[in-house]
Amino acid sequence: MAMDFQHKSVLLRECIESLCIKPDGIYVDGTLGGGGHSREICRRLSDKGRLVGIDQDGDAIEAAAQRLQEFAGIVTIVRSNFCDMRARLEELGITSIDGVILDLGVSSYQLDEADRGFSYRADAPLDMRMDRRQQLSAKDVVNLYSETELTRIIRDYGEDRFARSIAQHIVRARAEKSIETTGELIHVIKASIPAKFRAKEGHPAKRTFQAIRIEVNKELDVLRDSLDDMIDLLGDGGRICVITFHSLEDRIVKECFRRNENPCTCPPQLPVCVCGKKSKGRVITRKPILPSEEEMEENPRSKSAKLRVFEKKMPVSGRG
Repeated sequence: MAMDFQHKSVLLRECIESLCIKPDGIYVDGTLGGGGHSREICRRLSDKGRLVGIDQDGDAIEAAAQRLQEFAGIVTIVRSNFCDMRARLEELGITSIDGVILDLGVSSYQLDEADRGFSYRADAPLDMRMDRRQQLSAKDVVNLYSETELTRIIRDYGEDRFARSIAQHIVRARAEKSIETTGELIHVIKASIPAKFRAKEGHPAKRTFQAIRIEVNKELDVLRDSLDDMIDLLGDGGRICVITFHSLEDRIVKECFRRNENPCTCPPQLPVCVCGKKSKGRVITRKPILPSEEEMEENPRSKSAKLRVFEKKMPVSGRG
């Protein structure tokens, strides 16, 4: 199965350029996937350089290990969540790194492998776990969460205006029979959205599937709780590159980078900073880097991608 792990690395050239790779540096790919970004990083490293690849998906780990085999001497692959990056690196004796990359969201392989239950284009068991070792699955969310919880998730994570109606229909349907498959869930979602709106904004289940996936994998919480730690791990001049695929992720990254650049909480009328909070660096991307027209044509899944980059600079005195 892992041999078929295909994932076109989005914004690959832009990421590699933004990392400003040092041949002897230490780099971390926090979302290893099929190893596409990691392979390009490794190609630019000397035998003194090092790459640590982290992923929670067992299939990704297996596929990346094969893809990066020629760089075995400088690559370490760890099955974990990037939120535990600091702890995993400490176990490897690493306390400072030169760069980190995160390619968020679901991989092409996870979408295309029907039995993972991520896709609304195939009928499969409701799953959506990126790490199949965890207990909570999409089936649990759909069948066990209250109507209020479902409404909140679909509204906040899916940004779907029909969240309340979808939640009501799910609760009504599962009272008769447990909702077991993606096909059954899609049927319920379609029935809860007025016909005139169904074809307007892509597949009617798209937003709900995104919302459930985010909830199952706690994607926004993990991201929000991890970015500051990753910036702290960077050495002077080190960079973090984050690729997001929807506005919720992008907002978290944008706000985190901005806060780390200018953490000062003093009232603007004060002539000097007295809060003592020091800038950790600078935002390289005032506006996010977007895929080229060519890339979007070649890989339609790249269309919503945004790349943001932050560079670490050792603390300086004064405001900001």
